[in-house]
Amino acid sequence: MAETSPEGYEVTAVETWATQHVPELAPPFKWTRLIGGHSNLTYQIEDTEGKLAVIRRPPRGELLPKAHDMSREWSLISALHGTDVPVPEPLGFCEDPEITGAWFYIMGFVDGHPFHNAVDVHTYLPEHKRAQFADSFIEKLAALHALDPDEIGLGQLGKKEGYVARQLKTWYRSWTSSAGPAQFDDPRAHELQRFFLENMPEQGKARVVHGDFGPHNTLVGPDGLVAAVIDWEISTLGDPLADVAYALNQWRPEVPIRPADPDSVSAQPGFPSREYLAKRYGELTGQDLSHLDFYLGFNRWKTSAIVHGVYARYMEDKKSTDGVDLEKLQRDIVNGLDDAEIIVNRL
Repeated sequence: MAETSPEGYEVTAVETWATQHVPELAPPFKWTRLIGGHSNLTYQIEDTEGKLAVIRRPPRGELLPKAHDMSREWSLISALHGTDVPVPEPLGFCEDPEITGAWFYIMGFVDGHPFHNAVDVHTYLPEHKRAQFADSFIEKLAALHALDPDEIGLGQLGKKEGYVARQLKTWYRSWTSSAGPAQFDDPRAHELQRFFLENMPEQGKARVVHGDFGPHNTLVGPDGLVAAVIDWEISTLGDPLADVAYALNQWRPEVPIRPADPDSVSAQPGFPSREYLAKRYGELTGQDLSHLDFYLGFNRWKTSAIVHGVYARYMEDKKSTDGVDLEKLQRDIVNGLDDAEIIVNRL
């Protein structure tokens, strides 16, 4: 439903700015809130001629350093637009907080839907198109990792070396600082961290890593193919195998470690297995995947650390627990460590 007072936007100021800086659009706009997007305030806007676009800014209030980085997202879609990695068309970026209180950008509208759960899949992707979506999904990730960051102007996006080591340091620090507030610790979190440090494969050429590549961050068109990859705010340079392992962990393996969540995307009929997608990625990129289990295990450990931090904030009453299943959160932490332990034992 169109809104007259979109949250976080001074409508008149934004539309005046768009008149001057985005010639593709003709204000005034009709504003419609879009859900998702890491709490960023994201709206579909429709101009007087019926042309659609999307505007995006951080949430209101004090933000953590580097959180909700609009300039990073803008630099990514600007560099990737026109490559084999489909992204929305960059239309305009505003770094004057006087306009609406924060940096924001406008990008082209893409006709597609992300997949967060079973309902999304059954609503937007018939079973006979699911295998081709999976192929398209892994092909776009392979296309991203084929790009040389220096050649597309992203060579300064982040540090090129030591990606997994930095991640281990960051998320182990999160675990240890959260253990007291969470009133929950698990010795495997510490044992696995040491294992990963001591058995880390040598990183190959640095590539752009999306950081959160999954069906929830792809817009899938009516043809069942990925029309755009979105939400680039945590992207950096690093080890592409860590990026692909994160993506693969969202797909069911041929031999499940535990029963699949019936509401998950890949549990729906018609999708290929994790192993199929890994093989396809290897064929597309020529990457040596002999250490893939290291990266799969590392990502499950990392996910446990992330959830552990969220759980700690709930236990400290820093976030409202209304409607939150704290027991499930704790199970998710344990399940992640279970998975990581099983995976690394295959090495």
